[in-house]
Amino acid sequence: MTTPHELLLGGQKSGKSRTAEARAADWLAQGEGREALLLATALAGDDEMRARIDRHRQDRAQRVPALATREVSAGLGAALRQHSTAQRLVVIDCLTLWLTQLLMPLEPPPAGAPTAPDEVDALCTALAAAPGPVVLVSNEIGLGVMPLG
Repeated sequence: MTTPHELLLGGQKSGKSRTAEARAADWLAQGEGREALLLATALAGDDEMRARIDRHRQDRAQRVPALATREVSAGLGAALRQHSTAQRLVVIDCLTLWLTQLLMPLEPPPAGAPTAPDEVDALCTALAAAPGPVVLVSNEIGLGVMPLG
């Protein structure tokens, strides 16, 4: 039997993260011994992003207090392998930010660091091997107004 994974796609600020949190809350409510973990991929590159990350942390803690969080901007596949268990639902939020940071890093990657294709392959391999459910959150680019600046 394979473990069910789910990809939540939607426009920016469409409720994807809250839907993923609701999936985690439902998972936790199904029985004793269950855990839920959010792998948050955002990097705080400026004050605005830092404030946004802090707001998300506070909101999550109120909505789903039992949802643990680990911040993972690199090595997402390794983090999924490390944290996925049959009794733990893992939420990855957000694939769009993670991929953007891989393709357009704020700082040049150190010599010998894995390439973006290596990181994507590692995540796909970890997903295929994950013993527990994984909920992936990503933006559907093009759904919504795209401002010029």
